[in-house]
Amino acid sequence: MAEIEWNGFKAIEFEFVERLAILVFPKTRGLTNKWLLKTEYWDAFPATEIELLNQGYHLAYIKNNNRWGIDEDLDAKAQFAKYLTEKYQLSSQCVPVGMSCGGLIAIKFAAKYPKLVSCLYLDAPVLNFMSCPCGFGIAKPLDNGNGLNEILNALKLKNISELLCYQEQPMNKIPLLVNNKIPLIMVAGDSDYTVPYCENGIMVEKAYRNTGIDFQVYIKPECDHHPHGLDNPKPVVDFIFKH
Repeated sequence: MAEIEWNGFKAIEFEFVERLAILVFPKTRGLTNKWLLKTEYWDAFPATEIELLNQGYHLAYIKNNNRWGIDEDLDAKAQFAKYLTEKYQLSSQCVPVGMSCGGLIAIKFAAKYPKLVSCLYLDAPVLNFMSCPCGFGIAKPLDNGNGLNEILNALKLKNISELLCYQEQPMNKIPLLVNNKIPLIMVAGDSDYTVPYCENGIMVEKAYRNTGIDFQVYIKPECDHHPHGLDNPKPVVDFIFKH
């Protein structure tokens, strides 16, 4: 275990179930036992996480084997969450923070382990593998087409036909989020051609409408896939803090 610094906060880096794990501590302890779980892209666009650290949240991360939401990665996160609850007295429920492919991991984690989740923050999340990485519709193929081979290898599938028939896509998990009444806030750009909202996030929005579940969506005008987050993270921070 090594003590490190992350954006001005004390953090520890250690190995958990043979994976890199990181836990960042708020400067003022005891304000809350709530915590965030960054599901992928550890250092990417951390403004929301930093603001919540300033309000007493912890922030955690455990490395994935790949970015496509395989069961062994979801299970490792569940073990990690239970460990942090026992070792550091953090809440038994976390807030997955999922950006892009991290969004699909957050969705699949919440669907498989709903009792470990208080609410979800999704930012330009991947829901539809035909859109991202395949590039059907208006999406551009991910990584100039290399994303297809990456996901086939990650999911142990032979070809795009098997991917088309794959029933464990994040979009297949939306009913479980609704059935478990998981509050959700989502941010996306209206000019995203990597993970187009109209082919991905819109499915969450439609499923949550008129359910009575706490749900908010913020669409950023003239914004591509990056940058993630809102210029002012307060709406996301307030939503998370409420739950």
